[in-house]
Amino acid sequence: MMSRVKANCLGFSLVIVFCPVFIFQAHAQTPSPSPAHPGRSYDSGPVGRKPPAPAPQFPSPITFTDITTQTGINFKHAASPTSQKYLPETMGGGVALFDYDNDGRLDIYFTNGALLKDPMTANAQPDKTDPRFWNRLYHQKIDGTFEDVTEHAGVRGVGYSMGVAAGDFDNDGYVDLYVTYYGGGTLYRNKGDGTFEDVTKKTNANPGGWATSVGWFDYDRDGRLDLFVLRYMDWDFVRGSLACGATVRAYCHPDNFKGVAPALLHQKEDGTFEDVSMKAGIADPTGKGLGIAFADFDNDGLTDIFVANDSVRQFLFHNRGDGTFEDVALLSGAGYDDNGKTFAGMGVDAADYDNDGFPDVFITTLSNETYPLFHNSGDLTFTSRTSVSGIGLITLLNTGWGTRFVDFDNDGWRDLFVAQGHVLDTIESSTSYLNYKQTPILMRNTGKGFVNVSNSAGLTMSLAARGAAFGDLDNDGDVDVVIAQTNGAPVILRNNGSKNNWLGISLSGLKSNRQGLGTRVVVTDSTGAKQIFDVSTASSYLSSNDPRIVVGLGTKTAQSIQVKWPSGVVQTVTSPAVDRYMTIKEYSK
Repeated sequence: MMSRVKANCLGFSLVIVFCPVFIFQAHAQTPSPSPAHPGRSYDSGPVGRKPPAPAPQFPSPITFTDITTQTGINFKHAASPTSQKYLPETMGGGVALFDYDNDGRLDIYFTNGALLKDPMTANAQPDKTDPRFWNRLYHQKIDGTFEDVTEHAGVRGVGYSMGVAAGDFDNDGYVDLYVTYYGGGTLYRNKGDGTFEDVTKKTNANPGGWATSVGWFDYDRDGRLDLFVLRYMDWDFVRGSLACGATVRAYCHPDNFKGVAPALLHQKEDGTFEDVSMKAGIADPTGKGLGIAFADFDNDGLTDIFVANDSVRQFLFHNRGDGTFEDVALLSGAGYDDNGKTFAGMGVDAADYDNDGFPDVFITTLSNETYPLFHNSGDLTFTSRTSVSGIGLITLLNTGWGTRFVDFDNDGWRDLFVAQGHVLDTIESSTSYLNYKQTPILMRNTGKGFVNVSNSAGLTMSLAARGAAFGDLDNDGDVDVVIAQTNGAPVILRNNGSKNNWLGISLSGLKSNRQGLGTRVVVTDSTGAKQIFDVSTASSYLSSNDPRIVVGLGTKTAQSIQVKWPSGVVQTVTSPAVDRYMTIKEYSK
């Protein structure tokens, strides 16, 4: 990986971090950030640098069709750009794919910005009054088109919104929403009648701060979902008006601001939340979290947390099983890149890409860095596979955000999709070989590494992409993609599918949480080969994914499905039919 050149222009990374406390207002005692290196933009690199030749493109069995217009969705993210180049303007928004009315079809929720004054005064806050800044909920109709139900549902949002997580926190069978914003988070309880209720105050669910990515999980296996909320930086609109950029004003690099700890909110028996960040051991104040991924990295039955941090060390919180976590990122080898340097962590996912039985980690970063791929050795240590996998050459000139491991062609190997777009809308004036708008990347997993198949897959659109969510919108057994742009319209990509066999799995918990988040699913095919899945809606960047698992089988069939619930219940389904979805309900014993 190439080292990043520090300048005072911003280089965003997605990081997943929870902060117990976030300093939201300006503090007179905070020292002024040091000036940036003159004459360099964030990504310009050494004078005279020549860009490397692009990675070769390969034919793709996977193809996508842009169906945005056909869906009837007319949302446009409004960033409210100013001459001050406030950081929230370039961070974009997220997407949630979830079925809020239990009709069997995925619905879509987009987060949005808010009106910013130019400049913002000391006590001013972003204004969401104008409908063009509302977050939007789209209900999918039976014909595959979507209708805007935001007003009726009551989920227009608060402040300058960022991330979203969908989860049934009260186990009533209806999926709820948690939405982050500059200032904290909002918990919307799904009432089951097509409307939502803001229960943030009564549940004590707002940790404050500049909250970014958020995820639902049950870290203590008590059957109630808890919240992990990442916070980005100790930033406000006064200090955020710092002039950055060597030749033109640009977004400031996060090195100019202090970090903030993430927040862990434990759900109590009465449905309220308690901030346990300090006693749980996750309150590291150096964090600049943008992306979260949950997985059981050491196969001990407990959900661990990986946080993608921007330009500081990454976090890997190992679940000790007693309500506390230990950050093992440094000792594990996943805290820095393979040169021992920090990088701009932004989006992240964890999954077993090589089918060896242990979840691996992939992180998106800034251009002139490569997207790290950390291979899990099985003992809580990781080795970098960025270069040998082929990912290094493919990603060097790109800036990535939303991402996920998905087997798009159902051949039994999980591929990688990355939504891309540079942080700086001025980058082309300082670095001729970099672009603000970039095409998405699809890296196909061949079983021996990854190859770039983006062009032949139909991913030729240039986007200022940020969040991305993944799910089977049309219930045809292959995973589709919804991309959010900053200050632009989303892109909805339909996966055109393959002839390979597949198996779709939905979970219904009884003693465990209703959605089965944190469950380990092991699918054995007709040859005896196994694939593992840790059920989670988190990962990517600011987004929430379809909770269902789609297992690619190639030409094979399924021999068995083993389900290891968070409650400790283990059950097995033998000889399941393929090419269809099935629901597995937790045993009562």
